[in-house]
Amino acid sequence: MLLAILGFLILSLVALRLWDERAERLEWARLAALQPATPAFYALEMVADLPEPAQRFFNFAIKVGTPLLTVAEIEMEGEFSLGTRDKPNYRPMKAKQILAAPVGFIWKLRLPGLMSVSGSDSGMWTRFYILGLIPVARTGRNTNHARAAYGRYISEAIFWTPAVLLPREDVVWEPLGQNTARVTITHNQLTEAVDIQVDSEGRLVSVSFMRWSDANPEKVYRLQPFGGYFSDFREVQGFRLPFKIEAGNMFGTDEYFAFFKSRVVTVRFPVAGV
Repeated sequence: MLLAILGFLILSLVALRLWDERAERLEWARLAALQPATPAFYALEMVADLPEPAQRFFNFAIKVGTPLLTVAEIEMEGEFSLGTRDKPNYRPMKAKQILAAPVGFIWKLRLPGLMSVSGSDSGMWTRFYILGLIPVARTGRNTNHARAAYGRYISEAIFWTPAVLLPREDVVWEPLGQNTARVTITHNQLTEAVDIQVDSEGRLVSVSFMRWSDANPEKVYRLQPFGGYFSDFREVQGFRLPFKIEAGNMFGTDEYFAFFKSRVVTVRFPVAGV
């Protein structure tokens, strides 16, 4: 009887993981299909009416004549913290991501080791497993999760898919200072305002915003500072993108904790329909 129960439990866990992987594949394909089939090409006139720091940002991040692709696939490695600021417990990280802001994203993470952790994060769910089978986090499909995820992938669009942030009705830019500007993006009743800081050439230095998050001792959702720093810019299909990123909670305060330290392996903008 005990063996039968154990066998049923294992089969149930396998079925759950297979179901999750199927959902990941379907959502990945849906997001990939959002790539424009006939994109416009970047021109300086597109940003001529924006605040000067925003113009500088776009003119560095996108070369004139670049097809304005808005869906990217990113492969990365680095360190991810499973601890706190005082005891970060960084683990080696490997991850793959598709980013299709403002619609959604999927981030597939693997922390190798004796007690490996794997799973995915998206605009709809967070699902992680130990040893590829035992669920340790399973949440999503609620307004708190959607709002928190939206902040994440909108802020990531700034440095990985900048064409998404070009001016249109639901994207509004405003000046904050000589080297800073704020962009506000609205989609499906969700709104996020993100601040960028650039250097004299327009290279992105930092991104920051007030993120809806429960990453606090009380585990209560509330607005709190989040952001990151960028370096090692490289050209990819006409875009100049950072290949080194660190990000964390309480950005800009004495409590800042960079729980995410990433080195990009590859970035590609897949061709629609391929």
